[in-house]
Amino acid sequence: MSRLIQTPESTHHVYFQDCDMLGHLNNARYLDYFLNAREDHTTAHYALNMGELTREQHAAWVITKHHISYLKPARQGVRVRILSQLIHFDNSNLVLEMQMRSEDGQRLLALLWSEMTYVAMPAGTRADHSDALMDLLDELDVEEVSYDPDGFDDRVKEVRRELKQGRR
Repeated sequence: MSRLIQTPESTHHVYFQDCDMLGHLNNARYLDYFLNAREDHTTAHYALNMGELTREQHAAWVITKHHISYLKPARQGVRVRILSQLIHFDNSNLVLEMQMRSEDGQRLLALLWSEMTYVAMPAGTRADHSDALMDLLDELDVEEVSYDPDGFDDRVKEVRRELKQGRR
């Protein structure tokens, strides 16, 4: 069996309608771009349709917290590269890291951590991941990223440093 891609990526066009008066992607729209890219990634690379999964499992992930750092503007009309990866999980929680980079992947524009909790529907109470989901999450977890709930700023610095070294 082939190994699943742990860090899928895709490119996206920054549209005029999503930008502020300075021609920069509006801060609130970053979340849309990130979450839409992750949905595309899970569908294309893991054959996971989040709506179907919710209906089948009677449970879904609910975002409980975002940490985001805006580093360089994503400008109207350019293409950006978005990477997404699972960096932590337990029985009922997970943390996704998503990076927006320049199209060539060399410059970090923004970095997001989304913390999510798995909840039973319709009650909205915390639920444990099924054994099958735990197996999938274990395969997707990027162990090279050392997750510390208080280490977001350190992670941003680490990614920027890695990209800078790669440009040399």
